[in-house]
Amino acid sequence: MNERLLHRLDSPQAASLLASLYGPEELESARYRYKSLIKGICDLVSQEDPEQAAEKTAKLRFFTAPGRTELGGNHTDHNHGKILAASIQLDVVALVLPRADKQVLFRSTGYPDVRIDLSDLSPRVSEQGTTEALLRGVAGELAAQGLALGGFTAHADSTVFAGSGLSSSAAIEVLFGAIFDHLYGEGTRSALELAKIGQKAENTYFGKPSGLMDQTACAYGGGVLIDFENEQYPTVRPIHLDMESFGLCLCVVHTRGNHADLTAEYAAIPQEMKAVARFFGKSVLRELDGETLLAHTEAIRKTVGDRPFLRALHFFHENQRVDAMQEALERAEACSGTARSSALMRYLRLVNESGDSSWKLLQNLYVPHNPQDQGLPLALALTRAFFETPGKTKSPLWACRVHGGGFAGTIQAYIPLEYLDSYKTLMESVFGPGALTPLRIRSRGAVELVF
Repeated sequence: MNERLLHRLDSPQAASLLASLYGPEELESARYRYKSLIKGICDLVSQEDPEQAAEKTAKLRFFTAPGRTELGGNHTDHNHGKILAASIQLDVVALVLPRADKQVLFRSTGYPDVRIDLSDLSPRVSEQGTTEALLRGVAGELAAQGLALGGFTAHADSTVFAGSGLSSSAAIEVLFGAIFDHLYGEGTRSALELAKIGQKAENTYFGKPSGLMDQTACAYGGGVLIDFENEQYPTVRPIHLDMESFGLCLCVVHTRGNHADLTAEYAAIPQEMKAVARFFGKSVLRELDGETLLAHTEAIRKTVGDRPFLRALHFFHENQRVDAMQEALERAEACSGTARSSALMRYLRLVNESGDSSWKLLQNLYVPHNPQDQGLPLALALTRAFFETPGKTKSPLWACRVHGGGFAGTIQAYIPLEYLDSYKTLMESVFGPGALTPLRIRSRGAVELVF
């Protein structure tokens, strides 16, 4: 056991850092989590090389990458649209030791060990959909950029629960990128570079045709407005977010639906949007405008179909909504009194409009061939009923929308703090214990932590 490192976790510096990542109320649980990881990797190294275990564990390094929450811009990034997103306190933490060989051993709590040999970084069909694919893919992209890679041993733990729409895979991707970059490349790659490496690994090695939004939000940290008009060099603008200062809890409700086997459903959304763009001789919808779309409604219906038209209409409305949401948030942060309340109400109305558009136009709340499984619409309907029962409105300060890719997984909700306990009771009575997770915006993205 590395007693010196354990002692450092009890220092005021470590307390300040951990509180900034997870909140002051989670300080002791964060310390316990990190100390458990120290014990785990020390045991792992002792098993592999008992004679040099003490010397090796003296070189332990901490890395973390957060999950993310999408606030606006549902399914717009892949057509060069705009996104409002933020990194959250749920993260992947890894204790890492460099190795002298080309082997990587990645152990994560609750999952099978991942082992790869860096001497072969070619994509493997047999690995698609696995952590091995992401690890090999990130290494492959960095090697292609000229980075001389070595191996590492890592013990990790993730609180970004899979299938939640909180981007567990993107968090892992940018974590791997940060580890390789810091161990073997001076740690100079930007957040955007790490994001693009992760996306390429997910597209080429993992086999999922994702956009760049998830990785960008996880890599940067804090609230961000991302404009993908230039997909290779998106504009990223920091946005200050503090929902507690507004008396709100930003949370997600996990409806226990599974994202597995939904790749075709996700892929159909950008494919159909781009089919509408091709109708006009364009490659993506960002090259068009909503008025042009509406002016050709009949021809698009006949040539491309109704659902692609509706999904394209969602894109244009949602893209404009992101700017309006950002403006409302910044006004709410800057103002006080009535002006502050008015701006906050506008922001929440826009969140609800985003949810309605995803439900009605984008149509990504459930899978048509499985109509009996509609956890997302049910959670949204229950949220609205909770606040707006006939003849009674509990509070005007609430909002809800689908979260992430959709079809299964989670909804996002803004709940007044005074109603959080009763709302949680309702959601967990339907979807099970632990279904509701409060989110906290954290300022750090994919980074190495120094205590």
